[in-house]
Amino acid sequence: MSSRTPDQPRRPAADVGPDVRPTGRTRPGSGPTPVAGPPRRTPASRPAEPARRRAPLAVAAGVAVGWAAIVSYLPVAVVLALAQFTGGAGSLVGALRAGLAGWLLGHGVPLNTPAGPLSLAPLALAALAAWRLARAGVHTSRAIGARRTGSPRQALVVAGAVGLGYGLLGVLAAWLTGPGTLKVAPVRAGLVLAVFGASAALVGALGTTGALAVLARRTPAVVRDALRGGAVAAALLLAAGAGAAGLAVATGGGEASDMIGAYRTGVAGQAGITLVSLAYAPNAAIWAAAYLLGPGFAVGTDTAVRTTEVSLGALPAVPLLAGLPSGPVGPFGAVLLAVPVLAGMAAGWLLARRLLRLAADERATVGWAHLLGAAGGTGPVAGVLLGAAAVFSGGALGDGRLAQIGPVAWQVAALAALVIGVGAMIGAAATRGLARSAEPPAGRIP
Repeated sequence: MSSRTPDQPRRPAADVGPDVRPTGRTRPGSGPTPVAGPPRRTPASRPAEPARRRAPLAVAAGVAVGWAAIVSYLPVAVVLALAQFTGGAGSLVGALRAGLAGWLLGHGVPLNTPAGPLSLAPLALAALAAWRLARAGVHTSRAIGARRTGSPRQALVVAGAVGLGYGLLGVLAAWLTGPGTLKVAPVRAGLVLAVFGASAALVGALGTTGALAVLARRTPAVVRDALRGGAVAAALLLAAGAGAAGLAVATGGGEASDMIGAYRTGVAGQAGITLVSLAYAPNAAIWAAAYLLGPGFAVGTDTAVRTTEVSLGALPAVPLLAGLPSGPVGPFGAVLLAVPVLAGMAAGWLLARRLLRLAADERATVGWAHLLGAAGGTGPVAGVLLGAAAVFSGGALGDGRLAQIGPVAWQVAALAALVIGVGAMIGAAATRGLARSAEPPAGRIP
C-alpha cells in the first residue's frame, strides 16, 4: 500500500516542464536554481602582514643624533688636520681635539684661549649641523611611527629627545677637548647644543608629522603671506650680500693669494686655511647685506665699514678680509643703497603675483586690505630674520682689538623692517594696480 493519503496526491512527473518551477525553493525575483556541482575551492586567506615595529624613542633619537654629529664633525677634523700638519707638526690626538673644539665653535659655543674668548662661529659649519639635525628629526619621527599624524605634541617630543641627546654629546665633546690651550665649559656646551639640536630637529619633525600644515591652516592668511614674503625678501638680500662679498674678494684676489702664501705651511696647510676661510663665507655674506642696508659692520673695536665711512686698523692675515673696501663708495656706488629696496619690491611683486593667481583660480578678487597688510608685514618678518642672522654672524677673536666683529643686530633689524616693508608695499601695490584681470561675478579674497 502507498504511504500517501488522499489529501496528499502524488504529482505526476509529466506535469514538470521547463517552465514549471518548484515551489518553496526560490524567492520572488530570484533566478533559476543553480545546478548542484562539485564544491568550489576558495583560496586560502593570506596571513595578515605583521604590523611594523616602532623603535623606542631613545634608540631612534640616539642613532639619528650620533649620525648627525659624525657627519658634521668629520669635515672639521679634516680641515683642521690639514691646517695643522705642516712638515710633521701636529699630532693625530691634537687634530682630533682641535676638531672637537672647532665643532663646538660651529654651534656657537665660545672657546677660552690664552688670547681671550673665541666666539666667531663659522656659519657654514652651523648650516651643515642644522641640516643634519633637521634630518635627525625626520628620521626619528618616522622610526617612532609619528609620520603624518598631524600632532604638534609628537613633534615637540621628537625635538626634545634629539636636543637632549645632542646636549649630552656637547658635554662629552667639551670634556674631551681639555686639557689643552682650548678650554670649553661643559655645562654651557651642553645647553647650547641642546637648544641648537632641539630647534633644528623641530623643523624636520614638524614637516614629517604634518603638524606644520596643521599650524599653517590655523594661522590667518595674511600672517602666512607676510611670513612667506619676509623669508623671500631676507633670502634675496642675503643673496645680494653674498654676490657683493664674492665680487669684492674676487677683485682683491691678488692680495688674498699673497695672504695665503704668507703662511709657510705647505700645500696641505694652505688648503686648510682656504677651507677655514670658506667656512666663514656665510658670515661675510651677512656682513655684506648689513653693508648694503646701511649700518655696516665692525672688524674690531672702534672700527666701521659702511657705505659712507670706512675706518680700519691692523687686520689679521685672513684671505676673506682681502675684499674689504678701502673707503666710502663713490657716486656710482650709491646705487648699492637701492638693493634692499629692490629686494623688498621683488618680494612684494612675488606676493601679489601669487595672490592674483590664486584669485584667478577661485574666480575672486584680491582685496587691498589683505594685499597691503601682507606686504607691510613682510618688512618686520625680514627684519627679525636678518637681525637674527646678524647676531649669529658676529663674535670675538680674543680680548684685544678684535673683541668686536660683525654688525649691530638691532640696527640691521630696524632698517631692514623699514626699507623692505616700504619696498614690498610699493611692489605689491604696483603689481595689483597694473594687473589686467576681469572682475569675477562674485567672491573676494577677503
